[in-house]
Amino acid sequence: MKPTIDLKDFLYHLPSDKIANQPNEKRDESKLLFFKKSAGIEKHIFNNISNLLPKKSNLIFNDSKVFPARLIFKKLSGSKIEIFCLESKSNITFKDGFYHAEWLCMVGNLKKWKEEVLEIKKENIILKASYITKINSENIIEFAWQGTENVFEVFEKLAELPLPPYMNRKANANDQLRYQTVYAQNKGSVAAPTAGLHFTLEVLSSIIKNNHLIQYLTLHVGAGTFKPIKTTDIQAHEMHTEHFSISKDLIQSIIENPNVVAVGTTSMRVLESLYWIGNKLYKNLEFQNIHINQWDGFENDFNILNFEDSLKAILKYLDFHKLQFLAGTTSILIIPGYKFKICKGLVTNFHQPESTLILLVAAFVGEKWKEIYNFALENDFKFLSYGDSSLLLPND
Repeated sequence: MKPTIDLKDFLYHLPSDKIANQPNEKRDESKLLFFKKSAGIEKHIFNNISNLLPKKSNLIFNDSKVFPARLIFKKLSGSKIEIFCLESKSNITFKDGFYHAEWLCMVGNLKKWKEEVLEIKKENIILKASYITKINSENIIEFAWQGTENVFEVFEKLAELPLPPYMNRKANANDQLRYQTVYAQNKGSVAAPTAGLHFTLEVLSSIIKNNHLIQYLTLHVGAGTFKPIKTTDIQAHEMHTEHFSISKDLIQSIIENPNVVAVGTTSMRVLESLYWIGNKLYKNLEFQNIHINQWDGFENDFNILNFEDSLKAILKYLDFHKLQFLAGTTSILIIPGYKFKICKGLVTNFHQPESTLILLVAAFVGEKWKEIYNFALENDFKFLSYGDSSLLLPND
C-alpha cells in the first residue's frame, strides 16, 4: 500500500553558509557524524570510520565514474546552446566517416535551436549535434563524431564536468579530481555518488585491516538525483530511473555476510532493489526486463520471501542464463513506511530539505533524523555534495 506523508514534516532550515561549495582540503579529514541507537550522536573525523563500523561489516560502494556531460555549442548567430548528456539511447553506428549515436539530454536555450546542426571543433575532433525529438521534459539528440569510437573520449576533450546546480559555478581543475571517488571505475554518472568522496586509499586500507569487507556495485547516477519534489502529494511524484550492475559474487557475499553497510544512497537503492527483484524472479526465471518500479517496495505481492531466499532466487536466475552480473534499472522510492530488507547501516552526506534523499534517511533512522540534522547544524557540519559525512546505524 502506498504511504501518505506530509512533505512539510521533512522541511528544515538550511542556511547558505552551511552548504559546501568547495571540497574539504583533505578528503578524509571531513567531519563524521556517528549515530548508533545505543550510543546516540557523536562527532568524529572521517578517517576514524573503520573503528566505528560494526564488527565484520560488509561495506558496499558504488564505483560509477562521473563523465564530463555539459556541452556548450555556439550557433552561427552567436547564441549558446547547452546540452546536458544523460544517457545513451542507441548503439553506435558508423557512416560517412562519422560515428553516430542518440542520447537522452536536457537542452538549455532550446527555443533558439531550430533545424541547424550544431558543431564543436577542437584540435582534430569534430562533434555534431542534431535535434531529433522531445520525450517528456527531455530530448533525444543525435551526436556524430570523428576520431574515436568511444564517445566518452570525445566528451573528455570537449565537455565540462557537471557540478550540482546549487553550486552555481563551473567546474575547475580541482573538481576534476575531487568530484570523483578514488575508486571510480565505470563511466556513466552525471553526478558523483558523493558519500564516497570522503574515502582515501588509506581509509580503505584501514577498513580492510579492521577485518571489514569492501565490495563494489555500479549504479550510474542521473540528473534526477537533484530532481525536487514539486507535488504536494508524494504519490504524484515521478521517481527517476537509473541503470545498475551487480556481480553474482557480491550477491553471494551478502548471503554469507549480511552485515551490510551501504556507502551512499545510490548503493542503498540498488541493494534494497535486489530483494524485490528476487521476489519477481522467484516467480519467473525467464523474466527479461530487470526493473523495479518506484512503488514496488510497498507491494505486498512481491513481499513473499525472506532476504536470503530472495537473493538465492537471483543467483538461480543468473545460473539459468549463465550470467556473472545482474544488470537492470531501478526507480525504487524509499520513504518513511518502507521496511528495509538488506541494509543495516548507511554512510551518507547531509541532504536537501523536502528531497527524496532526506525521505530515504528518515525511512532508515525514523524520527531520529531531526535530532541528527539539528546536531549537524549546531556543530557546523557542511551539507550537500561537498559536505561532511555521517555513519548511521539505527539498529544495534
